[in-house]
Amino acid sequence: MHAHSRTPRRTLHLLTATGATAVALTVAGQSVAQAAPAKQAYKDHAASQFRSAAQFDCLDQLWEAESNWNPTAQNPTSTAYGIAQFLDMTWATTGIAKTSDPYRQIDAGLIYIDERYDTACDAWAFHQANNWY
Repeated sequence: MHAHSRTPRRTLHLLTATGATAVALTVAGQSVAQAAPAKQAYKDHAASQFRSAAQFDCLDQLWEAESNWNPTAQNPTSTAYGIAQFLDMTWATTGIAKTSDPYRQIDAGLIYIDERYDTACDAWAFHQANNWY
């Protein structure tokens, strides 16, 4: 893996009132306890498609920046949706219909990157220069 500076993990502090008060943190409809293992499963699925750890590292940075690997991420100013943040018109170019299925989103994202940029690192470099890919 590359030695890139990572965004520091945010520390969550829970304050509980006296009594039996349950505090539930949610991230886009998922509890924090559910979101972390799911995100890792999505990353594992994507990583299994790469022979190069360096290429996966680029993909990881790209999709962290785009959606934080959230399959329900929605850009409020466009139709960009999902882990890869595809516009509605981009889905059609992959042969995979727009879906909320995170694994199909990853598959579509990898097809798009392969066809448009050749490598995940080329896609990440384009994103760094243009703030989109």
